[in-house]
Amino acid sequence: MLTYNAQAARAPTQQQKRFLNIHEYLSVDLLRKYGINAPKGEVAKTPQEAFEIAKRLGSDDLVIKAQVLAGGRGKGTFDNGFKGGVKTFSTPEEGQALAEKMLGHQLITKQTGAAGKPCNAVYICERKYARNEYYFAILMDRKAAGPVVVASSEGGVDIETVAKENPDAIVTMPVDIKVGLTKEQAVELATRIGFSPVAVDKAADTFVNLYKLFLEKDATQVEINPLSESSDHEVLCMDAKLNFDDNADFRQKDVFALRDFTQEDSRETAAAKYHLNYIGLDGQIGCLVNGAGLAMATMDIIQLHGGKPANFLDVGGAATPETVKAAFEIITSDPQVTSAFVNIFGGIMRCDIIAQGIIAAAKELDMKIPLVVRLQGTKVDEAKKLIAESGLRIYANDDLDIAAQKVVKFSDIVKTAKEADISVTFN
Repeated sequence: MLTYNAQAARAPTQQQKRFLNIHEYLSVDLLRKYGINAPKGEVAKTPQEAFEIAKRLGSDDLVIKAQVLAGGRGKGTFDNGFKGGVKTFSTPEEGQALAEKMLGHQLITKQTGAAGKPCNAVYICERKYARNEYYFAILMDRKAAGPVVVASSEGGVDIETVAKENPDAIVTMPVDIKVGLTKEQAVELATRIGFSPVAVDKAADTFVNLYKLFLEKDATQVEINPLSESSDHEVLCMDAKLNFDDNADFRQKDVFALRDFTQEDSRETAAAKYHLNYIGLDGQIGCLVNGAGLAMATMDIIQLHGGKPANFLDVGGAATPETVKAAFEIITSDPQVTSAFVNIFGGIMRCDIIAQGIIAAAKELDMKIPLVVRLQGTKVDEAKKLIAESGLRIYANDDLDIAAQKVVKFSDIVKTAKEADISVTFN
C-alpha cells in the first residue's frame, strides 16, 4: 500500500551515515550495467577529449557537467571566475572551450565551502527534452528499519522544497527487504506519480532494476532526479546520485575502486587508512577521544569554556601506539590547531597504550603545540607513570572540566601569539 508521507521522505536525510559517493559518470555506467536507460555520454579529462567526445556523439544539442562531488554545480563558480558547472553547447569547439574553463579549476558551490573542490573531469552527454520529470529515490530508513522508496511527480527540483511546499506530491513506500520491490508495487507507484499509460511498464522495470542495484551493491542511497519520460515515452535517468555503505567495502571492491580521493578531505582519507573516525571542523583545539559519545561530550565542554574544536576524532577500542601516533599526525597537520586535548576513558581501550602513542607522537613529531591529557580507567596508573617519566611537556589532569579549561586557555595564548607574530614555548 502506498502512502503519502512528507515526514517519512525527509527522515532519511537526517541520519548520519558513513558512505562512499561516486561521480555522476560512474553512477551512469553502473545504471547501464543494470539495464537502466540514461542519455548517451562519455567522460573527458582534457579539453581535447571533450572535443572528440562531442564530435563522436554527433549531436548539436549537448550538455557538459563538471564532475565534482557536491550539489549546486549548475549555480557554482570556478576559481577563475567562470560561472556554472553545467552548461549546454552545440559544437565540439564550444565543448572544448567550456572544458578549458572547468578542468583543473576549483568549483565552489553551496556545499563545498570556500575552498571548493577540484574539477578533474567533465561529463558530456546528450541533452534530452522531457515530456514529464519525476523524482525517484531508494534510501535506508532507520524508522522503517529497511529500504524506503520515495517518489514524486515533481522532479528536477530539490525534494526538500517539494516536501515543504507540496507534501502531497510525495509518495513513500517501505519495502520488505526479504521480499524486495515487486513488479506489482512498481507498476502501482509509476501509475500513482503520473507516468503515461504507455510508459508505466517501462518505469516499473526501471524501479525494479534500481532496487536490484541498491540491494546488490550495498547502497545507502540511489537518487534519480530527474527521472524523465521523453516525448516518445522512453524512461530515462537524467541525473544519478549513488551512495554506498562504507562497511561493505570488503565485498564491493569494484565499487570502492571508483573512489575519488581528490574530492575528500585529505585528513579524513588518512584517518580511514588507520580505521579512525575523523571529521574535520573549523576550530583550533585538536581532539583525540575514544568513543563517539565521549567525543561529543568533549567537544561540548570545550565550547562551554569558549573554545572551538578543530575535529571529531574517535580512536575506537582497538587503537595501538601506531594508530595514536597517526591520529596526532592528522591533528597537527591542520595549521589552525593551536592546542590538543586527549580525553580517554579506558574500558576496552587501555590507557597505557594511549600514553605510549602520545609519547611516541610528541617525540617523533616534535609537537610545538601544548597538549592536555585526561585519562581514566584501565591501566591509568601505568599511563600516568609513563607520561610523568617521559620528560615531555604534557599537561595531565584527572578533572575533565579543569582539563578543558586549560586546553582552551592554552589555545587562546597560542592564537594571540600567532596573531602578534610572537613565538611561544611551553615548559
